[in-house]
Amino acid sequence: MSGHPALTRILRQHIEDEQLQPGDLLLQGETGGIVAGSVIRRAWRGARKAVLPPHVFESPRGRRVYDNRYTRLTKWLNDGIPPAQVADWAGNSVPVLLATYARCVEGQLPDLKRRLEAAGDRPELPDAG
Repeated sequence: MSGHPALTRILRQHIEDEQLQPGDLLLQGETGGIVAGSVIRRAWRGARKAVLPPHVFESPRGRRVYDNRYTRLTKWLNDGIPPAQVADWAGNSVPVLLATYARCVEGQLPDLKRRLEAAGDRPELPDAG
């Protein structure tokens, strides 16, 4: 699985600093096991409150940790990054990625029409506005 280069560097440095081995937990709970969901939710809420303006903090945007993933994958797809690459970065298969996120892709049709026209291979597409 790939990821953003800056985040990958941070992750690799953490793995090196902690001398983690294959099979070790990246983040551990107090007793060395899996971090409890309640701990993650409290940390996420605290981080959001510390960095977001009150109106954004109170909005549903990014309320759950998963919302951050959903937003990032949707943005990558909307930016035209090929689904196979997004799926690789997300650790999903392309069918799972598209089953979850395909309805979120928007705004690409005008660019796709221009690219097809430039290549001289434009099919008749319905006008999407």
